[in-house]
Amino acid sequence: MSKQSIRKKILLKRKKNYSHHLKINLSTIINLLNKKKLYKLTIGGYYPINYEINTIEILKSLEKKGHKISLPVIKKNNQIKFFRWSYTQPLFINKYGIPEPKNDAEVLPNVLFIPMVAFDRNKFRLGYGGGYYDRYLQKNKKKFISIGFAFSSQEIKKVPINKYDEKLDFILTEKEVF
Repeated sequence: MSKQSIRKKILLKRKKNYSHHLKINLSTIINLLNKKKLYKLTIGGYYPINYEINTIEILKSLEKKGHKISLPVIKKNNQIKFFRWSYTQPLFINKYGIPEPKNDAEVLPNVLFIPMVAFDRNKFRLGYGGGYYDRYLQKNKKKFISIGFAFSSQEIKKVPINKYDEKLDFILTEKEVF
């Protein structure tokens, strides 16, 4: 099955099955960070769109625990950069309809939360097809830990990959850690 076919199928499934009650437990994330001896970090989060796992409450809780929060801003040539953000600050809608921070403080996260359309147990993800996160991962891979967020229903047997697709360090769902 092609990447585009998988995207279409999983996005429809995610929309149909979406529930505000399906969440990733904050303690799962805290335990993972503590296990890796990662304290008071800069977290690269994302603002959820299109029925993605909602990370805003997680980011808010992590900020209250002393972590610095950042969100991606889409730049030229399908690049993203991360800028400091606090849940107390407003966000601005970009040309794609995605909320972004208006901040000059670019940061390099220690931990990167990554949304996805689909994933497999080998920790490969399928995104929306723009390559934003894969490019960011390739450019900065050894500098942070990458954690994908998805619902368990987004798991597929094998994500079709090419030379540009990057493996994640972890994938979290409401049921498991991979």
